[in-house]
Amino acid sequence: MARRIVTVFGGSGFLGRHVVQRLARTGALVRVAVRDAEAAQFLKPLGDLGQIVIVRADITEPSTIAKAVRGADWVINLVGILHSSGHRSFRAVHAMGAGRLAKAAAASGATRFVHISALGADRDSPSAYQMTKAEGEAAVLKAFPTATILRPGVMFGPDDQFFNRFASLLRISPVLPVFTTHFTGDLSGPKFQPVYVGDVADAVLASLTDETALGKTFELGGPDVMTMRQVMEYIVEVTGRPRFIMPVHTDFIRFVAIFTQFWPKPPITPDQITVLESDNVLSGTKPGLRQLGISPETIGAVVPTYLSRYRLHHNMLRFRKS
Repeated sequence: MARRIVTVFGGSGFLGRHVVQRLARTGALVRVAVRDAEAAQFLKPLGDLGQIVIVRADITEPSTIAKAVRGADWVINLVGILHSSGHRSFRAVHAMGAGRLAKAAAASGATRFVHISALGADRDSPSAYQMTKAEGEAAVLKAFPTATILRPGVMFGPDDQFFNRFASLLRISPVLPVFTTHFTGDLSGPKFQPVYVGDVADAVLASLTDETALGKTFELGGPDVMTMRQVMEYIVEVTGRPRFIMPVHTDFIRFVAIFTQFWPKPPITPDQITVLESDNVLSGTKPGLRQLGISPETIGAVVPTYLSRYRLHHNMLRFRKS
């Protein structure tokens, strides 16, 4: 990869730090566009001196976007939100913001644009999250027809908000929930096809150099498909902390979410419940990781390496050493 300037919007997030590190390894000059430049300073050591530059930019503010993409050869959009609040609504960020960024990238002369969407993006979805993700894809392709769209499933890795979130419940609760739309019959909950964050980062880089990826949409999922119950059972097995796994109807959780959605950092929102009422797996109609030359990691090869900190004996050893 020749030395290029690459602007990464949302580069300080869970996926972003992996993308930035990989770009730095190629020798690219990485411009990381984030809302809080001070909080993103931790990224600088991932590259050589002066190789990673942090700039203040907001995908909802056109003037900051233009400055961030000026002179960039490639532009990557990793920005996404899980709950809508004030001026940072789903539509403002996922749809209008993504389209605005793609338009600015095209106007600045960028030759590649990679956009992270989400598995399940659908303009007809009852979920505002999934609906606006689809709107964002359309806006990006309208402004930058050769853009590559990547739709990852739930991502896992050491700092994820999936396995870690449920494993953390083990420390405070004797019960692990399984969200279900049924009162009887199959109470195993929705299906997931989690994908390793490192594989998604590799897919971003592959999309930048693979000519066959231009203008295409890829669905990214790992080799393992698990129901929500299986996810909970796996967490219990890996951590060695037996818990009662209890089906909870989504109507009840939605009622709770009506109130928690107004918290500064809501643990769950009504829209997230809507997403959880459907499976989140590959459709089989789009190319995926293997078409980008990536062999996906299994859950078993990665997750136990970081869920070990939730094991009871692990915490006892830490206590003894201290």
